[in-house]
Amino acid sequence: MMRSMRAVLVLVVAVLVCIWGNIHLASADMSPTECKEERKLAGNACRPMLYGQNPSANCCQRIRVTHVECICPYVSPKVASIVRAYGLEKLIKKIEGCGRAIPHNFKCGSITTP
Repeated sequence: MMRSMRAVLVLVVAVLVCIWGNIHLASADMSPTECKEERKLAGNACRPMLYGQNPSANCCQRIRVTHVECICPYVSPKVASIVRAYGLEKLIKKIEGCGRAIPHNFKCGSITTP
């Protein structure tokens, strides 16, 4: 049970990565293996945010280089509800602390930013 919850929380961190307005989009399609690696790196780098910590320099870097198309397909209604329960506004403020603007009404899977 705890392991599956951790997996969901790592995915929630990955969701954070996808809601930046200025995310670098790939010029070519990413392979499924490359996308899986990006999700893993972003989740590992940003996991402390789930425990109330501010994003680290490594987390902010991952946010800047991770491709939206690797993250958004995994944002299910269940993941979106976990993000909302944690506090979307709270997470957005942490994200903005990395120097990225978040566009209004940006849709990533089942999440739309306010």
